[in-house]
Amino acid sequence: MTDMSPLDDVTVVDLSSGVAGAYCTHLLAGAGAVVVRAEPPEGHPLRRRSASGIVSPDGEDGALFRFLAGSTQSVVADPERPADVALVLDVLARADAVVWDPDSRLAAVPALQPAALHERFPALDVLALTAFGLDGPWAGRAATEFTLQAWSGAIGWRGLPGRPPVSVGGRVGEWMAGTFAATGLLASRRRRASDHGGQILDTSIFEAVALSLTNMHPVTYFAEAGRPRDPAPMSLLPGIHATKDGWVGFMTGTGQQWLDFCVLVERFDWLDDETLIAQGERERRRDELTAHIDAWAAARTTAEILELAAALRVPAAPVGNGATISAIDHFADQEMLVEAPEGGVVQPATPYRLHGKASLPAPGRAPALGEHTAEWARRVADGPRPSAGPTSGPGGRLPFDDLRVVELTAFWAGPSAAQFLGMHGAEVIKVESPARPDGMRALSLRAVDEEQWWEYAPLFHATNTGKLGLGLRLDRPRGLELLVDLLDTSDVLIENFSPRVLDSWELSPELLHQTNPGLIFVRMPAFGLTGPWRDRTGFAQTMEQASGMAWVTGFPDGAPQVPSGVCDPLAGAHAAFALQVALAVRDRTGEGMLVEVPMVASALNVAAEQVIEYTAYGVLAQRQGNRSPSAAPQNLYRTADPDDGLGGPLVAISVETDDQWTALVDALGRPGWAQASELAGFAGRKAREDELDARLGAWCAQRSADEIVAALWTAGVPVARVAMPHEPDHTQFAHRGFFETVEHPVEGSTIVAGSPVRFTRDRYPVHRRRAPMLGEHNAYVVTELLGMTADEYDDLEANHVIGTGLRLDG
Repeated sequence: MTDMSPLDDVTVVDLSSGVAGAYCTHLLAGAGAVVVRAEPPEGHPLRRRSASGIVSPDGEDGALFRFLAGSTQSVVADPERPADVALVLDVLARADAVVWDPDSRLAAVPALQPAALHERFPALDVLALTAFGLDGPWAGRAATEFTLQAWSGAIGWRGLPGRPPVSVGGRVGEWMAGTFAATGLLASRRRRASDHGGQILDTSIFEAVALSLTNMHPVTYFAEAGRPRDPAPMSLLPGIHATKDGWVGFMTGTGQQWLDFCVLVERFDWLDDETLIAQGERERRRDELTAHIDAWAAARTTAEILELAAALRVPAAPVGNGATISAIDHFADQEMLVEAPEGGVVQPATPYRLHGKASLPAPGRAPALGEHTAEWARRVADGPRPSAGPTSGPGGRLPFDDLRVVELTAFWAGPSAAQFLGMHGAEVIKVESPARPDGMRALSLRAVDEEQWWEYAPLFHATNTGKLGLGLRLDRPRGLELLVDLLDTSDVLIENFSPRVLDSWELSPELLHQTNPGLIFVRMPAFGLTGPWRDRTGFAQTMEQASGMAWVTGFPDGAPQVPSGVCDPLAGAHAAFALQVALAVRDRTGEGMLVEVPMVASALNVAAEQVIEYTAYGVLAQRQGNRSPSAAPQNLYRTADPDDGLGGPLVAISVETDDQWTALVDALGRPGWAQASELAGFAGRKAREDELDARLGAWCAQRSADEIVAALWTAGVPVARVAMPHEPDHTQFAHRGFFETVEHPVEGSTIVAGSPVRFTRDRYPVHRRRAPMLGEHNAYVVTELLGMTADEYDDLEANHVIGTGLRLDG
């Protein structure tokens, strides 16, 4: 190891006030960046935040803040004092990037807003985190995570028959936005190696929610299928079931896994019922199936069930929560949860590992308020403001246009990591076996007896734009030799197979680095490369169950529910971040490395508040349905519109601040019941949530959704129509160009979601190339990149080492 931290040459000023900005800078500081948090005299809002309400008013910082602000610095500046604002500007003059959101008092200073900062410091990257983005018809509108989930369609499809749809707990969308922001910021920084100008990175939390919480690209699916993938609210079946001593979660993602599950729960008659292979049929027969599964699970302990499931290779996990996560054997063995620097509190470890000569810094403590103010005042006084340097270079360069990436991944998490690189210029070569291609192709709109059925897969199209396709049989020696030859000419390998797969091929980093020492080898196993769960099959839903995400999603009187899919884009974004950390090292040393990004580690970080709050305060977070520990009132309400057959239409209303409550009261016409003095404060409203829900429910029942949104949103109240995921209101999306049209030679036109981080200087479509057809670019890879002759190519094709379509035989 060396003393060099990967990002120790990067300085970032944090002017944000929420979870998204704090997690963005937490990731950057965790890789060694110098993060300076500029705070008003009262401090960052998260210093006083606690879901349990236990943070001391006498100055003790909240445990969540101490986690997110670890290893950072604090400079206090009063926005009312020009000298303090000047100090912040002097610090910014020495920075590479600033992270901004509109809710800090400092961020409201005109000189510290994105456009002004970009004009004053043209070499600075200005990352702006807002609810809807900096422009568009919804820019500046009131919103909370809850209403963003409603607008995007993330609530409408999730739930159980006979119950209202339910939001995802834990502010996952804000954590996701912070991850996308950090990943985008590193990409912009890498571009500056050739084009030195900074830019505004306009990041929309709404778009982050739409990309990650709406069940796998529903707009793309609808564009190609002409119907939604899930026509009604659904949850997994089997899903989460009570055991003798807790809860256990299952995920049967394939037909074989369902059959194995039938054996697990001793229902051999279900094996013979082919209709139950379809999740929709299982949903229709929910009462019948769950009656047996619940009784079977209740007769066994969680440990007994997990042992049986592992033997049958049925994906399963204990349902973790703040009290139990740290005792789960795999997390303890792999040190995925560690003691905080200040002691007494358990927090997630860094969500990735670098296996190379550069090391990540040990987690540091959070700074006291203003701890580094005097130090920075001396630093800026000791010397002149540094030159901004050149602000433009040759132009036309994309962040990764010097990289060749080989991708050995399937489904969503791995492909999304590689897709990010392709979006921003990398040549990405997706390797698929003609005998067993990416499993996303199996989710086809065509029957398996139709010609090229594997090319009619909307979810494959959505997650694989920007790539070339190589059809290569890696179960044959010659195929592995070709892969190694290709890796010798490449910069990055990304894979998300089970660890034993690459072990069987003997594709070790040591072997690959013998001939290509600069190769960065990114591995994305479900649970890690070592440990008790190393060889377990894992899906996003499994991670959501184990990490605690499911624990806080659902209603208090029911079972936990999985967010169902968020861990895939979450893991992909974390992998793209970790890869760029490794690239920063290689750009300085020329050396590649192995980067390990367990999917579950990303989930544990995003669910951090649960274990932190429990170990700090002894308070266990619970499911609250559509309510929130930080908002009151907050819920879904039926409107006067005609019945949609799904229990709606519904609107979402969420009041997080006293000012929003005052605005709601005014919009309602200041009724007498709303004038009670105790309702002016959060605690009073929280104590009377049932009454407030009844009052708002009666008011909404007399009005259409459009009338409710018009009345409340104009007044400054966070409100939304509850959309289904395939039909979000496209007004804001259209303005920002979030969805892009892509042409496919078989499927025709389709629509694909873009990136929540919009680069204002480098404006280019991120889907410049459609998803590849199976083996479409074999000739380019084999003859041009590998230099083989036409005869050698024909021989490989004749022996089925390469192929341009699905071939199940031989």
